Amino acid sequence: MNKIALELNETLGGTAAARLLSDFGTRFYFPKGIISQSGEAKKKATRFNATVGMATKQNIPMFLPSIQKLITGLSEGEIYPYAPTPGVPELRSDWKAEMEQKNPSLRGKLTSEPLVTSGLTHGIMVVADLFVNAGEKIVVPDMFWGNYRLIFEGRNQAEIVTFPFFNASGTINLEALEQSLRSCGKKISLVLNFPNNPTGYSPSIAEAQKIVDLLHKLADEGNDVLCYIDDAYFGLFYEEDTLKESLFGLIADLHENLLAVKFDGATKEELAWGFRLGFITYAGKGLNSEQYTALQKKTMGAIRASISNASRIAQSLMLKGLQSPSHIKEKEDAFQLLEARYHKVREVLGSQGSDSPLTPLPFNSGYFMTFTYQGDAEKLRVHLLDAYGIGTIAIGTTYLRVAYSSVDIENVEELYTSIEKAARELL
Repeated sequence: MNKIALELNETLGGTAAARLLSDFGTRFYFPKGIISQSGEAKKKATRFNATVGMATKQNIPMFLPSIQKLITGLSEGEIYPYAPTPGVPELRSDWKAEMEQKNPSLRGKLTSEPLVTSGLTHGIMVVADLFVNAGEKIVVPDMFWGNYRLIFEGRNQAEIVTFPFFNASGTINLEALEQSLRSCGKKISLVLNFPNNPTGYSPSIAEAQKIVDLLHKLADEGNDVLCYIDDAYFGLFYEEDTLKESLFGLIADLHENLLAVKFDGATKEELAWGFRLGFITYAGKGLNSEQYTALQKKTMGAIRASISNASRIAQSLMLKGLQSPSHIKEKEDAFQLLEARYHKVREVLGSQGSDSPLTPLPFNSGYFMTFTYQGDAEKLRVHLLDAYGIGTIAIGTTYLRVAYSSVDIENVEELYTSIEKAARELL
């Protein structure tokens, strides 16, 4: 094993983070190669810097005028150079400050610095590589984002274990969740995604506390727990009693046997889908700064080995956006627009008859809501396309997901009455 990897493992020794590492994660490291040497040269090469494979002219990155004329508001240095492997330092710092502002429970708790990835999907992939061995179990609700299967099962050859997301009362099925977690053995891995894709559900404050209590109980029994917190749709909470911060803040220092990993990004939070900017942040009770640095270096190695670094221009644009005086107001305006659509969906569904063949699953947040259908959901999806020109997503033969986030409020009623009409036509 590489000497650097051995040193990082020694630094992490005795922690849940070390015990949870996969074989890949155990042997991985960030090399002291070109990137590291270039970093040293940036600070000390006052005469000439002949380290980075980049073309410059008068110490400014070379560029094509046909591209440059399309970009305003950024300097050449904010557009063309490679970004550091962990991300632009100022963006990482500002994102962490925003994260703590949006999550009061996180304030004062020691976490890693956020690491920048090429989208949230890439972040989950990187962490899965570091912590998942073939054959291990990963617990997710039965209503989950399909890409989890591609990452955990297709890529890492782990086994996804599902539990019924909702109980008969329409709240999170904590009993089934506990049973599934206990089936994992002494290494427990759990993915929680709120607001949930595809249901658009987030826990109430009381439900969130019960999840926290369950995780604490399992960790206190001597299990090592890794909790993936997928915050892709963070902030889009539309009901008063819904938890309006990330579970990450509640479990960041919950127990020495629990490692929490937060995945978030510019994609939905900042309405910047094509930027492909995500962030990975670690938290665990008892981890010190040196141990967080070791975790970050292993993660940097995995980023370096997959994409080298995330887009520089996307990071520069995101940083400018975060620092804009109008940033908060602009986000609030976008939230209010989506919240209005949510309430319009509620209004339309409330006017439909009790004999409808479509039953909405609980939803209170995010972009989506999902129906259970008495007939075949895939046939309904195709019928909606062919007969009505309406696109939806079928999940198996039972569920139909509707992204009301992409439908203007004046069209919401027509959308849902058309879905209802089409559903009856097939029965």
